[in-house]
Amino acid sequence: MPLLSRGVVDRAAHRRTDEAWLASAWLSARILLMDTDGRVPVDAEGRLRYVEAADAPDGERWFLGLGEGGTPYFAVRFDVGPESSTLRELAMELSDVDAEVCATALALVNWHGTHVYSPVNGRPASTSHAGWVRQPEDGPPMWPRTDPAMIVLVTDGADRCLLARGPGRPQNWFSCLAGFVEPGESAEACVAREVFEEVGVRVHGIEYVVSQPWPFPASLMLGFFAVADPDDPINRDPGEIAEARWFTREELRDALEGRSTTMATPGSISVAHHLMDRWVRMGT
Repeated sequence: MPLLSRGVVDRAAHRRTDEAWLASAWLSARILLMDTDGRVPVDAEGRLRYVEAADAPDGERWFLGLGEGGTPYFAVRFDVGPESSTLRELAMELSDVDAEVCATALALVNWHGTHVYSPVNGRPASTSHAGWVRQPEDGPPMWPRTDPAMIVLVTDGADRCLLARGPGRPQNWFSCLAGFVEPGESAEACVAREVFEEVGVRVHGIEYVVSQPWPFPASLMLGFFAVADPDDPINRDPGEIAEARWFTREELRDALEGRSTTMATPGSISVAHHLMDRWVRMGT
């Protein structure tokens, strides 16, 4: 299962309006500082560093949930300075709890930064529910949003897969096809539409595999497998795809294991990596 999908933190949503409990929990909490760019403090060895309540700066306190042994976790938005890192950089060194805490805090940082005002009436919105609601002076409350997106590994049903490189990506860097689910559209319909729009290939046998939050800035990635005919011509959309072609399972295995000198793939935090790795292992 992808690192950010494991759901090991008890979000304890019923505590978000319990001000007395929140005040008490703050005193024993592990508190994560995160700036508006999603950077967090790290120690001399590059590991995630929390602070205690006595050392926490002033600011809104966002309750993230309960970890092992009922330990409360909070986040505070704060300029963390040069000794810092990002979730992408730290991810594979983090425990399951730390990874989920960091991802949740990043999602909240991104949401609060873009929802300062009500989209209904333009009024300023203040924070409530321990960081999980923004309430305008007059108007309906706002909750953190998540944008569903699909990502798919297209195969020939045997030992080849179709991968692509987007404009601006390094040469020889290939990944799965992906795109956002549109209003009124199912995730499966999105798979078929996006693959056809981006590379001109029709798919069938669409199979859901796994999901993962992706707070860059606010997506939920829905991972799929699908099957296509490798003899169908690839007609890429140049605005979306710089290059697309079929790879063998062995070529992909070499790339994932770092043995390839001609192909690079996404990092292991990503759903794309999980889909690729899972398909490669299915052939062993």
